[in-house]
Amino acid sequence: MTFALYFGNRGFFPESLIAGAREEVAAAVKAAGYDYIIPDADMTRYGAVETREEGRAYAAWLEEHRGEFDGVILSLPNFGDENGAVAALQDANVPILIQAYPDEIGKMDFQHRRDSYCGKFSVEDCFHQYGIPFTVLEPHVVHPSTPEFNQNIKDFAAICRVVNGMKRFSIGAIGARTSKFKTVRYDEITLQKYGITVETFDLSELIYKVQKMDDNDPKVLAKKERLANYTNFSQCPAQNFTTLAKVSCVLDWYIEEYRLDCITLRCWDEMHEILRVAPCVLLSELNDRGIVASCEIDLCSAINMYAMSLASEKPTACVDWNNNYGDDPDKVILFHCGPIAQSLMEEKGLVTDHKMFAKADPGCGWGSNEGRIKAFPMTYSNCITEGGKLIMYVGEGEFTGEPIEKEFFGCGGVAKIDGLQKKLITLGRTGFRHHTAVGVGHMELVLREAFTYYLGYDVMDI
Repeated sequence: MTFALYFGNRGFFPESLIAGAREEVAAAVKAAGYDYIIPDADMTRYGAVETREEGRAYAAWLEEHRGEFDGVILSLPNFGDENGAVAALQDANVPILIQAYPDEIGKMDFQHRRDSYCGKFSVEDCFHQYGIPFTVLEPHVVHPSTPEFNQNIKDFAAICRVVNGMKRFSIGAIGARTSKFKTVRYDEITLQKYGITVETFDLSELIYKVQKMDDNDPKVLAKKERLANYTNFSQCPAQNFTTLAKVSCVLDWYIEEYRLDCITLRCWDEMHEILRVAPCVLLSELNDRGIVASCEIDLCSAINMYAMSLASEKPTACVDWNNNYGDDPDKVILFHCGPIAQSLMEEKGLVTDHKMFAKADPGCGWGSNEGRIKAFPMTYSNCITEGGKLIMYVGEGEFTGEPIEKEFFGCGGVAKIDGLQKKLITLGRTGFRHHTAVGVGHMELVLREAFTYYLGYDVMDI
C-alpha cells in the first residue's frame, strides 16, 4: 500500500520543524512496511501547506498521482492551517489519517513549541464542517518514531483496504435462497445504494455445466490434484471427488467471468439430491485462496467476511451460533458443516459424507470437511438490510482451542465473548440471523471506522 504524505504549517509557528517531519513520517511509513509519495519540498514555501493557494497546489499534485495512493497521512508538525488543509484534501476521495506531533518538556519556547495538540482540533472541526471524512486514532498526539504510531499506520492501512475495497464490489449469489431459510433474506436495492452489486445465477446452470464436463478435462484433473493436497479426501469415493472438482471448476468460471469479489452458494438440497455432493470443502478452499465464499445463500455474512478479509488479509468464515459450552455463559460453540478455511483449523480436516444429508440418503453428501477451529483472537460481525439501511454489528472475542468431543459433527470451535448472553438477546430482538462472520485478529476499531465514517453503514452497539 502507498500513502500520500501531507504536512501542515501555520506561519507564526516554527516552520523549521517541517523538514524533520518530512523525513520522520516517511521513515515511519517505511518501517511499518508501506510505501509513500510526497511532493517536492520546493512545491510550497516550506515543504508544507499553510495557505489556500498552497492547498490547491497540493490538490493538483494529488490529482496528477490519482491511482497511486490508497490514503493520505496528514501530519501536523505544528498547529497547521485548516483552510489550506481543506483546499488540499476536500476532493481526495480516500481515507485521511490526521497525526499531530507532541510537544516536549524543555522545548516549549517560542522557537520550538508546536501547539499541534490544539491545531489538530481545528483541522478536525473544519473537515467536519466541510463533510470531509477523516480518521483519528489514539493517542491524540504521537511522534512518528514511536510504536504507537507504527500501530496507527497499520490500523490505517487496514481501514484503507476495507474502505477502498468496499466502495464498490460484486457478490455472486449462485442459486436462490432456499424457501426453508427466510433468515437469510436481504434487499438488493438497499445494497446497491451502498455500492454492493449482487449478480444472481440459477443453480440449474451450475448443475448443467457440471454434468456436461468431461472427467478427464485438464481443468478437472488439475483441480483434483489441488484438492487432494488441500485436505484429507482418503474416504471420499472417486466419483464424488471428481464431481466436487467439477463444481469447483464451475465456481472458478463464475468468479472469473463475472469478476466477482465474493460468492454465496445455495448448498442444499439440489447439490446432494442431484450431484451427490456437499460443496462445503470447496468453500473452505476458496476462502483459503482469498476468495470470500459463504454458504446457504447468506449473502449478508459474505459482506462481513469480505470486510474482515480486507482488514486482516486472512481467511474468514461464516458460522452458526450453535451450542452452549457447558455452563459458561460467555462461551459458545461456533460451527458449520465444513466450509471453514483449512488454515483456520487445528489440522487438516477429513472430508466426510455430510451427516445431516446422509441420515436420509447415505452417500449423497460427500464434501463436508470436518475438524476443529484452532485458538486465535477473533472478530465477529454481521449485517442486515432493513428500512433501506445496511445495519452492522461488530464485536471481539477469542477462539479458545478447548476440546469438543470427537462425535461432534462438522467443524466447530469454542469461542469466549465477554457479556455474551446480553449480546445474544440484542441480536435476536433486532432481527439478526443465526449466522455470524468471524475473522482472525481484533478488528473492531478498524471496521467501525471504515463502516461509520467512510462507507455510511449504520453500526449497532450490542
